Amino acid sequence: MSSWNFTEGDAIAPGRTSVRLLGGGRRYEAHLAWDDELHALVVVKVVRPHLVHDENALRGLGREALALRSLAHPMLVRGFDAVLDGERPHIVLEFLEGPRLSTLLRRYGATIEQLLPLAVNVCSALHYMHARGWVHLDVKPSNLVMGASPRLIDLSVARRFDELPTLSSPVGTDGYMAPEQRDLARVGELGPATDVWGLGATLREALAGRPVPPVVAALVDACLAPRPADRPSPAELAAELEPLAAALPRPRIGPMRPGGRRRMRELELR
Repeated sequence: MSSWNFTEGDAIAPGRTSVRLLGGGRRYEAHLAWDDELHALVVVKVVRPHLVHDENALRGLGREALALRSLAHPMLVRGFDAVLDGERPHIVLEFLEGPRLSTLLRRYGATIEQLLPLAVNVCSALHYMHARGWVHLDVKPSNLVMGASPRLIDLSVARRFDELPTLSSPVGTDGYMAPEQRDLARVGELGPATDVWGLGATLREALAGRPVPPVVAALVDACLAPRPADRPSPAELAAELEPLAAALPRPRIGPMRPGGRRRMRELELR
């Protein structure tokens, strides 16, 4: 794959200066950059040099720009600008400090005290997206940034409801794709429940090998029901998870406060 090979201080676009390469995929590369107008660090996602005139690459960038313009939620990454033509088509995204959930799981693992509140937040973002007529289609650990406030990122494959029947190939990431994402014969079943599967697959991976209260395991299993109609909605899932998250002992320095072990034991028995 070709690369722009920017070094620190190189201009990506007028007023946008590269700091370092963050990564990239087949069509795009992402750079940490300084934006003069915003006077802040941002992420610039730019089309690779050999694809600056490729219709599919530009259409994908335009679709992501539309999603970013259409959606504004505290749990979703923000977009600030889109330049969809010229020498270097790109979009400008919020720079989020913090590791991705996938990194935490690989290096340290995650506790149920972290995962249940996270799941509630993701439900909030998905409920909002679905109410606005969008499906994310790629909920997975690497698309969750665990900052001071966790965020769901990467709207590059998100689709509006009316676009879903036109998909001609599977969209998503292996390991987190719902059955209806893998089988084009089931494309008519794509919808909000598809994102619930992605959240369920994320939680299943994060909780694997850990002791989990039966009520939590049952909710994860419900998210992974083969039939979309059998999965809970994000709002229904959040309603079940919120009291469980509230019942967890709060992290603190020193001995667990009185009643903390009792509440945790009650949760384990549910």
